[in-house]
Amino acid sequence: MRLNSISLSLLTCISIFLSCQSKDQNPFGDIPDTYPVLKKVIQNPDSFQVQILYTQINRDENNMPSFREFDFRLNDNKYFYPASTVKLPVAILALEWLGEQDIDGLTANSVMLTDSVRPSQFPAYYDSTASNLLPSIAHYIKKILLVSDNDAYNRLYELLGQDYINSKMQEKGMNHTIINHRLSMPMSEEENRYFNPISFRDEEGEIILDIPERKTESVYANLDHPKIGNAYYSKDELIEEPMDFTFKNKFALSDLHGVVKRIVFPELFAPNERFNITEEDRKFILRYMSMLPGESDYPKYDLPDYYDSYSKFYKFGTDKNPIPAQFRIFNKTGNAYGHLLDGSYFVDFENDIEFFVTAVIYTNANETLNDDTYEYEEIAFPFFAELGEYLYQLELKRIKEKKPVLTELKMDY
Repeated sequence: MRLNSISLSLLTCISIFLSCQSKDQNPFGDIPDTYPVLKKVIQNPDSFQVQILYTQINRDENNMPSFREFDFRLNDNKYFYPASTVKLPVAILALEWLGEQDIDGLTANSVMLTDSVRPSQFPAYYDSTASNLLPSIAHYIKKILLVSDNDAYNRLYELLGQDYINSKMQEKGMNHTIINHRLSMPMSEEENRYFNPISFRDEEGEIILDIPERKTESVYANLDHPKIGNAYYSKDELIEEPMDFTFKNKFALSDLHGVVKRIVFPELFAPNERFNITEEDRKFILRYMSMLPGESDYPKYDLPDYYDSYSKFYKFGTDKNPIPAQFRIFNKTGNAYGHLLDGSYFVDFENDIEFFVTAVIYTNANETLNDDTYEYEEIAFPFFAELGEYLYQLELKRIKEKKPVLTELKMDY
Protein backbone atom coordinates (compact mmCIF):
# COMPACT_ATOMS: atom_id res chain seq x y z
CA MET A 1 0.00 0.00 0.00
CA ARG A 2 2.85 2.34 0.95
CA LEU A 3 4.67 1.44 -2.31
CA ASN A 4 1.59 2.26 -4.37
CA SER A 5 1.30 5.61 -2.57
CA ILE A 6 4.94 6.41 -3.34
CA SER A 7 4.45 5.36 -6.98
CA LEU A 8 1.35 7.52 -7.26
CA SER A 9 3.20 10.45 -5.73
CA LEU A 10 6.10 9.90 -8.13
CA LEU A 11 3.76 9.74 -11.10
CA THR A 12 2.10 12.97 -9.96
CA CYS A 13 5.48 14.70 -9.71
CA ILE A 14 6.47 13.46 -13.16
CA SER A 15 3.15 14.65 -14.58
CA ILE A 16 3.60 18.12 -13.04
CA PHE A 17 7.19 18.24 -14.28
CA LEU A 18 6.22 17.29 -17.81
CA SER A 19 3.39 19.81 -17.76
CA CYS A 20 5.80 22.57 -16.72
CA GLN A 21 8.30 21.46 -19.33
CA SER A 22 5.62 21.50 -22.01
CA LYS A 23 4.64 25.05 -21.08
CA ASP A 24 8.29 26.08 -20.93
CA GLN A 25 8.88 24.70 -24.40
CA ASN A 26 6.21 26.92 -25.92
CA PRO A 27 6.48 30.47 -24.57
CA PHE A 28 4.21 31.67 -27.40
CA GLY A 29 1.38 29.23 -26.75
CA ASP A 30 -0.82 31.27 -24.42
CA ILE A 31 -0.17 35.01 -24.47
CA PRO A 32 -1.91 36.89 -21.61
CA ASP A 33 -4.48 39.58 -22.38
CA THR A 34 -2.11 42.15 -20.90
CA TYR A 35 -0.20 41.95 -24.20
CA PRO A 36 -3.06 42.67 -26.66
CA VAL A 37 -1.03 43.43 -29.80
CA LEU A 38 1.37 40.53 -29.27
CA LYS A 39 -1.60 38.23 -28.69
CA LYS A 40 -3.36 39.49 -31.83
CA VAL A 41 -0.25 38.90 -33.96
CA ILE A 42 0.39 35.43 -32.52
CA GLN A 43 -3.22 34.47 -33.18
CA ASN A 44 -3.08 35.78 -36.77
CA PRO A 45 0.42 34.74 -37.89
CA ASP A 46 -0.41 34.45 -41.60
CA SER A 47 -1.75 37.99 -41.78
CA PHE A 48 1.39 39.41 -40.20
CA GLN A 49 3.88 36.83 -41.57
CA VAL A 50 5.48 36.85 -38.14
CA GLN A 51 8.58 34.84 -37.26
CA ILE A 52 10.28 34.82 -33.84
CA LEU A 53 13.50 33.30 -32.52
CA TYR A 54 14.12 33.41 -28.76
CA THR A 55 17.22 32.01 -27.08
CA GLN A 56 17.49 31.43 -23.35
CA ILE A 57 21.03 31.56 -21.96
CA ASN A 58 22.22 29.43 -19.07
CA ARG A 59 25.63 29.75 -17.43
CA ASP A 60 27.76 27.09 -15.72
CA GLU A 61 30.07 27.50 -12.73
CA ASN A 62 32.73 28.99 -15.04
CA ASN A 63 30.23 31.50 -16.50
CA MET A 64 30.28 29.61 -19.82
CA PRO A 65 26.97 30.08 -21.64
CA SER A 66 24.78 27.47 -23.27
CA PHE A 67 21.68 28.05 -25.36
CA ARG A 68 18.11 26.80 -25.32
CA GLU A 69 16.24 27.74 -28.49
CA PHE A 70 12.56 28.50 -29.04
CA ASP A 71 10.88 29.69 -32.21
CA PHE A 72 7.51 30.71 -33.53
CA ARG A 73 6.75 30.09 -37.21
CA LEU A 74 10.45 30.09 -38.15
CA ASN A 75 10.83 29.40 -41.87
CA ASP A 76 14.12 30.34 -43.50
CA ASN A 77 12.69 29.56 -46.92
CA LYS A 78 9.88 32.10 -46.50
CA TYR A 79 11.11 35.34 -48.04
CA PHE A 80 10.77 38.70 -46.30
CA TYR A 81 12.63 41.90 -47.07
CA PRO A 82 15.44 42.27 -44.49
CA ALA A 83 15.85 46.05 -44.87
CA SER A 84 18.71 47.50 -42.82
CA THR A 85 19.52 44.33 -40.87
CA VAL A 86 21.95 43.38 -43.69
CA LYS A 87 24.16 46.27 -42.57
CA LEU A 88 25.30 44.36 -39.48
CA PRO A 89 27.20 41.53 -41.24
CA VAL A 90 28.61 43.98 -43.81
CA ALA A 91 29.97 46.17 -41.01
CA ILE A 92 31.62 43.19 -39.31
CA LEU A 93 32.98 41.81 -42.60
CA ALA A 94 34.60 45.18 -43.36
CA LEU A 95 36.79 44.60 -40.29
CA GLU A 96 37.49 41.02 -41.37
CA TRP A 97 38.52 42.27 -44.82
CA LEU A 98 40.75 44.89 -43.22
CA GLY A 99 42.59 42.28 -41.17
CA GLU A 100 43.21 40.17 -44.27
CA GLN A 101 45.01 43.01 -46.09
CA ASP A 102 47.97 43.01 -43.69
CA ILE A 103 49.23 46.36 -44.98
CA ASP A 104 51.33 48.64 -42.77
CA GLY A 105 49.41 51.75 -41.81
CA LEU A 106 46.04 50.48 -43.04
CA THR A 107 43.57 50.60 -40.13
CA ALA A 108 39.87 51.11 -39.58
CA ASN A 109 40.61 54.79 -39.02
CA SER A 110 42.56 55.30 -42.26
CA VAL A 111 40.97 57.86 -44.57
CA MET A 112 38.73 56.06 -47.09
CA LEU A 113 38.02 58.04 -50.27
CA THR A 114 35.41 56.62 -52.64
CA ASP A 115 35.49 57.71 -56.29
CA SER A 116 32.85 57.32 -59.04
CA VAL A 117 33.39 56.19 -62.60
CA ARG A 118 29.84 55.41 -63.72
CA PRO A 119 26.77 57.68 -64.01
CA SER A 120 24.94 55.66 -61.34
CA GLN A 121 27.74 56.06 -58.79
CA PHE A 122 28.46 58.84 -56.29
CA PRO A 123 31.82 59.79 -54.74
CA ALA A 124 32.56 60.30 -51.04
CA TYR A 125 35.55 62.53 -50.31
CA TYR A 126 34.53 63.96 -46.94
CA ASP A 127 32.18 63.30 -44.02
CA SER A 128 30.74 66.25 -42.12
CA THR A 129 29.95 64.06 -39.08
CA ALA A 130 33.56 62.93 -38.52
CA SER A 131 35.91 64.79 -36.17
CA ASN A 132 38.44 65.25 -39.01
CA LEU A 133 35.69 65.63 -41.67
CA LEU A 134 37.05 62.56 -43.48
CA PRO A 135 35.42 59.15 -44.02
CA SER A 136 36.83 55.88 -42.69
CA ILE A 137 35.72 52.29 -42.17
CA ALA A 138 35.41 52.86 -38.42
CA HIS A 139 33.27 55.97 -38.85
CA TYR A 140 30.99 54.26 -41.36
CA ILE A 141 30.49 51.38 -38.92
CA LYS A 142 29.58 53.81 -36.12
CA LYS A 143 26.93 55.44 -38.33
CA ILE A 144 25.52 52.05 -39.34
CA LEU A 145 25.20 50.76 -35.79
CA LEU A 146 24.06 54.00 -34.16
CA VAL A 147 21.32 55.15 -36.56
CA SER A 148 21.39 52.67 -39.48
CA ASP A 149 22.87 55.14 -41.97
CA ASN A 150 22.24 54.00 -45.57
CA ASP A 151 25.16 55.82 -47.19
CA ALA A 152 27.59 54.31 -44.68
CA TYR A 153 26.35 50.82 -45.59
CA ASN A 154 26.61 51.58 -49.31
CA ARG A 155 30.27 52.61 -48.94
CA LEU A 156 31.21 49.37 -47.19
CA TYR A 157 29.20 47.39 -49.74
CA GLU A 158 31.21 49.11 -52.48
CA LEU A 159 34.44 48.30 -50.67
CA LEU A 160 33.74 44.60 -50.18
CA GLY A 161 31.67 43.71 -53.26
CA GLN A 162 29.07 41.00 -53.61
CA ASP A 163 31.48 38.09 -54.06
CA TYR A 164 33.30 38.74 -50.80
CA ILE A 165 30.16 39.36 -48.72
CA ASN A 166 28.20 36.36 -49.97
CA SER A 167 31.09 33.89 -49.94
CA LYS A 168 32.01 34.87 -46.37
CA MET A 169 28.45 34.40 -45.14
CA GLN A 170 28.32 30.97 -46.81
CA GLU A 171 31.64 29.97 -45.25
CA LYS A 172 30.33 30.84 -41.80
CA GLY A 173 27.27 28.63 -42.22
CA MET A 174 24.70 31.33 -42.90
CA ASN A 175 23.22 29.77 -46.00
CA HIS A 176 20.02 31.80 -46.26
CA THR A 177 21.65 35.14 -47.05
CA ILE A 178 21.97 37.02 -50.34
CA ILE A 179 23.30 40.57 -50.35
CA ASN A 180 23.18 42.09 -53.81
CA HIS A 181 22.34 45.80 -53.72
CA ARG A 182 22.92 49.22 -52.23
CA LEU A 183 20.16 50.80 -50.15
CA SER A 184 18.00 53.82 -51.04
CA MET A 185 19.66 54.15 -54.45
CA PRO A 186 17.57 53.49 -57.60
CA MET A 187 20.06 51.26 -59.36
CA SER A 188 19.59 48.24 -61.64
CA GLU A 189 20.81 44.78 -60.67
CA GLU A 190 23.51 45.15 -63.34
CA GLU A 191 24.76 48.47 -61.90
CA ASN A 192 24.78 46.98 -58.41
CA ARG A 193 27.39 44.49 -59.64
CA TYR A 194 29.87 47.34 -60.23
CA PHE A 195 31.87 48.67 -57.30
CA ASN A 196 33.47 52.10 -57.03
CA PRO A 197 37.23 52.63 -56.98
CA ILE A 198 38.50 53.38 -53.46
CA SER A 199 41.69 54.90 -52.10
CA PHE A 200 42.95 54.64 -48.52
CA ARG A 201 45.21 57.47 -47.30
CA ASP A 202 47.25 58.23 -44.20
CA GLU A 203 47.00 61.44 -42.16
CA GLU A 204 49.38 63.21 -44.55
CA GLY A 205 47.30 62.22 -47.57
CA GLU A 206 49.78 59.63 -48.82
CA ILE A 207 48.28 56.58 -50.55
CA ILE A 208 48.23 53.39 -48.47
CA LEU A 209 46.10 51.30 -50.83
CA ASP A 210 44.39 51.95 -54.16
CA ILE A 211 41.52 49.68 -55.20
CA PRO A 212 40.29 49.99 -58.80
CA GLU A 213 36.71 49.63 -60.00
CA ARG A 214 35.55 46.04 -59.82
CA LYS A 215 32.64 44.01 -61.11
CA THR A 216 31.25 40.66 -60.05
CA GLU A 217 30.48 38.19 -62.82
CA SER A 218 28.30 36.13 -60.52
CA VAL A 219 24.59 36.84 -60.23
CA TYR A 220 23.29 36.69 -56.67
CA ALA A 221 19.54 36.35 -56.93
CA ASN A 222 16.61 34.75 -55.13
CA LEU A 223 15.99 31.84 -57.44
CA ASP A 224 12.45 31.27 -56.19
CA HIS A 225 11.52 34.76 -57.49
CA PRO A 226 9.66 35.94 -54.37
CA LYS A 227 6.89 38.50 -54.78
CA ILE A 228 5.25 40.67 -52.12
CA GLY A 229 1.93 42.51 -52.08
CA ASN A 230 -0.73 42.94 -54.73
CA ALA A 231 0.44 46.30 -56.10
CA TYR A 232 3.24 48.85 -55.75
CA TYR A 233 4.18 52.38 -56.73
CA SER A 234 7.11 53.00 -59.07
CA LYS A 235 7.97 56.64 -59.88
CA ASP A 236 4.48 57.74 -58.80
CA GLU A 237 2.84 55.14 -61.06
CA LEU A 238 0.68 52.41 -59.53
CA ILE A 239 1.67 48.98 -60.86
CA GLU A 240 -1.19 46.60 -60.15
CA GLU A 241 0.81 43.43 -59.65
CA PRO A 242 3.01 42.02 -56.87
CA MET A 243 6.48 43.52 -56.48
CA ASP A 244 9.32 41.24 -57.59
CA PHE A 245 12.12 40.72 -55.04
CA THR A 246 14.32 38.42 -57.17
CA PHE A 247 17.17 40.95 -57.07
CA LYS A 248 16.64 42.18 -53.54
CA ASN A 249 18.63 41.31 -50.43
CA LYS A 250 17.74 38.23 -48.41
CA PHE A 251 18.71 37.68 -44.76
CA ALA A 252 16.71 34.91 -43.13
CA LEU A 253 15.80 35.21 -39.46
CA SER A 254 18.12 32.42 -38.30
CA ASP A 255 21.06 34.07 -40.10
CA LEU A 256 20.38 37.45 -38.47
CA HIS A 257 20.02 35.71 -35.11
CA GLY A 258 23.23 33.82 -35.85
CA VAL A 259 25.23 36.96 -36.62
CA VAL A 260 24.24 38.54 -33.29
CA LYS A 261 25.11 35.33 -31.41
CA ARG A 262 28.47 35.03 -33.17
CA ILE A 263 29.53 38.56 -32.22
CA VAL A 264 28.43 38.16 -28.57
CA PHE A 265 29.62 34.57 -27.97
CA PRO A 266 32.13 33.62 -30.72
CA GLU A 267 33.59 30.88 -28.52
CA LEU A 268 30.40 28.83 -28.89
CA PHE A 269 30.92 28.47 -32.64
CA ALA A 270 33.45 26.46 -34.61
CA PRO A 271 36.44 28.59 -35.75
CA ASN A 272 35.30 28.51 -39.39
CA GLU A 273 31.84 29.79 -38.38
CA ARG A 274 33.13 32.83 -36.51
CA PHE A 275 33.92 36.29 -37.81
CA ASN A 276 37.70 36.41 -38.12
CA ILE A 277 38.27 39.71 -36.32
CA THR A 278 40.38 40.75 -33.36
CA GLU A 279 39.00 41.00 -29.84
CA GLU A 280 39.47 44.75 -30.07
CA ASP A 281 37.34 44.83 -33.22
CA ARG A 282 34.68 42.64 -31.63
CA LYS A 283 34.40 44.99 -28.64
CA PHE A 284 34.23 47.95 -31.03
CA ILE A 285 31.23 46.35 -32.77
CA LEU A 286 29.54 45.52 -29.46
CA ARG A 287 30.12 49.03 -28.15
CA TYR A 288 28.36 50.69 -31.06
CA MET A 289 25.64 48.04 -31.32
CA SER A 290 24.64 48.96 -27.76
CA MET A 291 25.43 52.67 -27.70
CA LEU A 292 22.49 55.07 -27.70
CA PRO A 293 22.53 57.87 -30.32
CA GLY A 294 22.88 60.62 -27.70
CA GLU A 295 25.98 58.97 -26.22
CA SER A 296 28.02 59.52 -29.37
CA ASP A 297 30.11 62.66 -29.96
CA TYR A 298 31.29 61.89 -33.52
CA PRO A 299 28.94 61.31 -35.19
CA LYS A 300 26.63 63.47 -33.08
CA TYR A 301 22.91 62.71 -32.91
CA ASP A 302 20.66 65.09 -30.98
CA LEU A 303 17.17 65.07 -29.54
CA PRO A 304 14.36 65.18 -30.42
CA ASP A 305 15.04 63.28 -33.64
CA TYR A 306 17.38 60.70 -32.12
CA TYR A 307 15.87 59.50 -28.84
CA ASP A 308 17.19 56.47 -26.89
CA SER A 309 14.85 53.91 -28.46
CA TYR A 310 15.37 55.26 -32.00
CA SER A 311 16.71 51.85 -33.00
CA LYS A 312 15.86 49.75 -29.91
CA PHE A 313 12.44 48.23 -30.52
CA TYR A 314 12.15 45.49 -27.85
CA LYS A 315 10.42 46.53 -24.63
CA PHE A 316 10.77 50.27 -25.34
CA GLY A 317 9.06 50.53 -28.75
CA THR A 318 8.69 54.20 -29.68
CA ASP A 319 8.84 55.48 -26.09
CA LYS A 320 10.69 58.82 -26.18
CA ASN A 321 11.73 58.62 -22.53
CA PRO A 322 15.35 57.71 -21.65
CA ILE A 323 16.10 53.99 -21.43
CA PRO A 324 17.10 53.15 -17.82
CA ALA A 325 20.85 52.64 -17.40
CA GLN A 326 20.41 49.05 -16.15
CA PHE A 327 19.49 47.95 -19.69
CA ARG A 328 21.73 47.48 -22.72
CA ILE A 329 20.49 46.17 -26.06
CA PHE A 330 23.08 44.97 -28.57
CA ASN A 331 21.11 44.89 -31.79
CA LYS A 332 20.37 45.79 -35.40
CA THR A 333 16.97 46.80 -36.73
CA GLY A 334 15.35 47.08 -40.15
CA ASN A 335 12.25 48.81 -41.50
CA ALA A 336 10.99 48.79 -45.12
CA TYR A 337 8.11 47.68 -47.37
CA GLY A 338 5.87 47.07 -44.34
CA HIS A 339 8.47 44.89 -42.62
CA LEU A 340 9.86 45.67 -39.17
CA LEU A 341 12.76 43.60 -37.80
CA ASP A 342 15.05 43.55 -34.80
CA GLY A 343 17.84 41.11 -33.91
CA SER A 344 18.95 41.68 -30.30
CA TYR A 345 20.96 40.50 -27.33
CA PHE A 346 19.05 41.99 -24.39
CA VAL A 347 20.78 42.61 -21.04
CA ASP A 348 19.57 43.85 -17.64
CA PHE A 349 22.59 44.31 -15.37
CA GLU A 350 20.56 44.88 -12.18
CA ASN A 351 18.59 41.63 -12.43
CA ASP A 352 21.26 39.48 -14.14
CA ILE A 353 19.11 38.91 -17.20
CA GLU A 354 20.31 38.14 -20.72
CA PHE A 355 18.60 36.64 -23.75
CA PHE A 356 18.57 36.76 -27.54
CA VAL A 357 15.46 37.58 -29.52
CA THR A 358 15.01 38.17 -33.24
CA ALA A 359 11.69 38.79 -34.97
CA VAL A 360 10.08 40.05 -38.16
CA ILE A 361 6.55 41.29 -38.74
CA TYR A 362 4.81 42.46 -41.90
CA THR A 363 2.14 45.17 -41.53
CA ASN A 364 0.66 46.13 -44.89
CA ALA A 365 -3.10 45.66 -44.78
CA ASN A 366 -3.77 47.11 -48.23
CA GLU A 367 -0.97 44.98 -49.78
CA THR A 368 0.34 48.00 -51.69
CA LEU A 369 4.06 48.76 -51.46
CA ASN A 370 5.69 52.20 -51.61
CA ASP A 371 2.48 54.03 -50.70
CA ASP A 372 3.72 54.91 -47.20
CA THR A 373 0.61 53.30 -45.74
CA TYR A 374 1.80 50.67 -43.30
CA GLU A 375 0.57 49.81 -39.81
CA TYR A 376 3.90 50.45 -38.13
CA GLU A 377 2.57 52.67 -35.33
CA GLU A 378 -0.64 50.69 -34.75
CA ILE A 379 0.79 47.15 -34.90
CA ALA A 380 4.51 46.74 -35.64
CA PHE A 381 6.16 48.91 -32.98
CA PRO A 382 3.69 47.89 -30.23
CA PHE A 383 4.31 44.25 -31.20
CA PHE A 384 8.05 44.62 -30.56
CA ALA A 385 7.52 46.56 -27.34
CA GLU A 386 5.13 43.91 -26.00
CA LEU A 387 7.25 40.97 -27.20
CA GLY A 388 10.30 42.43 -25.45
CA GLU A 389 8.36 43.07 -22.24
CA TYR A 390 6.75 39.62 -22.34
CA LEU A 391 10.09 37.81 -22.73
CA TYR A 392 11.70 40.07 -20.15
CA GLN A 393 9.02 39.13 -17.62
CA LEU A 394 9.54 35.43 -18.43
CA GLU A 395 13.25 35.87 -17.78
CA LEU A 396 12.61 37.68 -14.47
CA LYS A 397 10.66 34.64 -13.27
CA ARG A 398 12.97 32.00 -14.74
CA ILE A 399 15.04 30.12 -12.15
CA LYS A 400 18.70 29.76 -13.11
CA GLU A 401 21.26 27.53 -11.43
CA LYS A 402 23.99 30.14 -11.94
CA LYS A 403 23.57 33.86 -12.38
CA PRO A 404 25.52 35.33 -15.30
CA VAL A 405 28.55 37.52 -14.67
CA LEU A 406 28.06 40.36 -17.14
CA THR A 407 30.77 42.78 -16.06
CA GLU A 408 32.72 42.63 -19.32
CA LEU A 409 29.66 43.99 -21.15
CA LYS A 410 29.66 47.14 -19.03
CA MET A 411 31.38 49.58 -21.33
CA ASP A 412 32.47 53.17 -21.07
CA TYR A 413 30.12 55.12 -23.29
